[in-house]
Amino acid sequence: MLTISRELVDKIVAHARADHPDEACGVVAGPAGSDRPERFIPMENAERSPTFYRFDSMEQFRVWRDMDDRDEAPVVIYHSHTATEAYPSRTDISYASEPDAHYVLVSTASDEPEFRSYRILEGVVTEEEVKIVEAYG
Repeated sequence: MLTISRELVDKIVAHARADHPDEACGVVAGPAGSDRPERFIPMENAERSPTFYRFDSMEQFRVWRDMDDRDEAPVVIYHSHTATEAYPSRTDISYASEPDAHYVLVSTASDEPEFRSYRILEGVVTEEEVKIVEAYG
């Protein structure tokens, strides 16, 4: 189960809406070894595409190095789908390289965004419950 603050959900959805009709992408970092998303890191979609996303390799290198320096890990890796449901595509699955991350997808295909989370391990997609909290206890 992904437990995430309302503030972070709102930031992810706002980023997805702002980049629409292109897909948005980014990371929410948290303390290494924890499962608590804390630091919102919007990233550039190097593809600038409504159907595909890819982190810019230099930006990704800087973000991951910064997380290492802060003793953080990518707790959530998110992106949006602009015309389809919030379910990982074959490409999304092939790019899923962080076994401990929650892969969040936001669909901006309708006025009411769809926010879903998955674990993706060795090509196997498992949807998980999302618990939105006002603050971490």
